[in-house]
Amino acid sequence: MLKTTYFRGLTAAALLLAGAAGPAFAQPGDPTEGGKGGKIIRVTTLAKDGPGSLAEALAAKGPRIIVFEVGGAIDLEKSSLLIEEPFVTIAGQTAPSPGITILRGGIDVKAHDVKISHLRVMTGDAGMPKRSGWEADAFSTVAAHNVVVENNTFMWAVDENMSASGPRFTGNTVEEWRKGTSHDITFRLNFAAEGLADSSHPKGEHSKGSLIHDNATNIVFDRNIWAHSVERSPLVKGGAQVLMVNNFIYDPGLRAVHYNLMDLEWTDHPHVAGEITAVGNVMRGGNSTSEDLPFLMLGGVGDLKYYGKDNIAVDRHGEALPMFGTYGQTAAKLIEAKAPLADLSKYDVMPAGEVETALLRSAGARPWDRSDEEIRVLFYIAEGRGEVIDSQEEVGGYPSFPETRAAFDPAYWDLATMTPRNGIYPGQTVAPQEALSTRDREMREQAK
Repeated sequence: MLKTTYFRGLTAAALLLAGAAGPAFAQPGDPTEGGKGGKIIRVTTLAKDGPGSLAEALAAKGPRIIVFEVGGAIDLEKSSLLIEEPFVTIAGQTAPSPGITILRGGIDVKAHDVKISHLRVMTGDAGMPKRSGWEADAFSTVAAHNVVVENNTFMWAVDENMSASGPRFTGNTVEEWRKGTSHDITFRLNFAAEGLADSSHPKGEHSKGSLIHDNATNIVFDRNIWAHSVERSPLVKGGAQVLMVNNFIYDPGLRAVHYNLMDLEWTDHPHVAGEITAVGNVMRGGNSTSEDLPFLMLGGVGDLKYYGKDNIAVDRHGEALPMFGTYGQTAAKLIEAKAPLADLSKYDVMPAGEVETALLRSAGARPWDRSDEEIRVLFYIAEGRGEVIDSQEEVGGYPSFPETRAAFDPAYWDLATMTPRNGIYPGQTVAPQEALSTRDREMREQAK
């Protein structure tokens, strides 16, 4: 019965991407409203810094909502955008088609009360040689708190695609450790794909999805997609607390979800058990997936408290995979809880058999206005194709986007929710978004 239900969802997934913003879901109270009610700052240039740039808007002080009067690509030229000033909303949905794409860099959040939505980040190797030291994340929080990261696309990171990180030990108690690193971070409806493997990272292979660093707490993954990462979908480190609801993991390589408190890192500090609550998630193997890969693997020396319900793990042929496994010979224990370790009362949890279809339609930066790169990977997921890559050059290289302009009209938007009052986002159409070759496109045109 399980396999029949699963493949019915997969068949429907082949019909994904009809230009809509995605289905509505109940959302629990977010840890922040970002810059709600603050001043509106308009981004008017695609330059990486200077007057009218996104970097300048991020550096401004006070509550603010950042909107875009320009669409296209911001080339960071091997740098990162730093968010150090709190109370900010970045509303990428306001940009004219094709939206905002960040190339050759990433975003690091070192502040609180930040909300980021509808951006693409395509980091890539920036032309750097293998193991040369360029090791950018596509997105990471760094000892940040009260952050919402919603409907973004993160691709081609040389380190992690989307993470919550920070120092391991600040202070003398567990409470002080947890206060001093990232906490209260929500990742919702993001698409994290094709982390680069044998690339410019100094450690060598580093195709990683998400790292939740030691002692990070109240980290929520709600309806995200991870695709084509060797590991870390996500990796939860020692003492961290994570809730996973209705996420989809496709083509993990050596590990999918894993927990690891490393004695080499904790030294003489007392171990703290981690916590994972995982409900309604799906893992589907692909061309890069190790044989018999478990949904969750336990390594290191620390215990993990775990509650799981209605999770699916299958290989690329639809055969069931194990739920649990270990790596390394240690005394670490999996402690299965009888009740959720995090509050699920406000979540509209889908049955796991519905997750893939729903997320292929609704996750990512602009579900109504996708880039060719997003469409390629999403269709590959639906068709059971694709694999882990070493460079963006293997899949066509960095994209180019036309520069577009349109004035931001506050009357068109509900400024409390940053949704268009008439329900139509910039660039939204009713036509299916398909991965077509030149020949396919010509044949469709001739048939009209």
